[in-house]
Amino acid sequence: MAAKKKTFVPAALPIDAPGRRRLPILLRHAWYSLNQTFRRRLAHSGVTPDQFTALRTLSEHEPSGLTQSHLTRLLASDPNTIGALVERMERCGWIARMPCDKDRRANRLRLLPAGRRQYSRVREIAVALQAEVLAKWSEKKREEFLENLAWVSERCRALANAPGKKPRQK
Repeated sequence: MAAKKKTFVPAALPIDAPGRRRLPILLRHAWYSLNQTFRRRLAHSGVTPDQFTALRTLSEHEPSGLTQSHLTRLLASDPNTIGALVERMERCGWIARMPCDKDRRANRLRLLPAGRRQYSRVREIAVALQAEVLAKWSEKKREEFLENLAWVSERCRALANAPGKKPRQK
């Protein structure tokens, strides 16, 4: 298959001009392709990409664990999605919900030994996939890209939470 020829579009054109790269669609394509590839590579393990991300995030916050709402924010998800994810992971014996010391209405999630084992089993798959995706770049360029992506993520979150500009109702 022949490689696509890159088309240079002058920055003086409007941001939505035909041929210009568009952030939303590029992010969506990147996320979807990465998620599907990761899902296929994890299929044998019984772990989904979202479960892996939750296991990784919980492992990074041991031994104290996280509240379910904090996990929701860290995974950039919504409470219903995380609630269902937590239920499935709890049924698998990977995590436990325990009452939160500071807020009796909240649950603190902790990784159980089976969850740690699952995370350890599939971690190398995630590391290898990220290395494969970014393999053509030097370490410096990879870090710059990830810094820029983090900046875009933070900027989008700030704009979403900014007071003022609300979408117009029809």
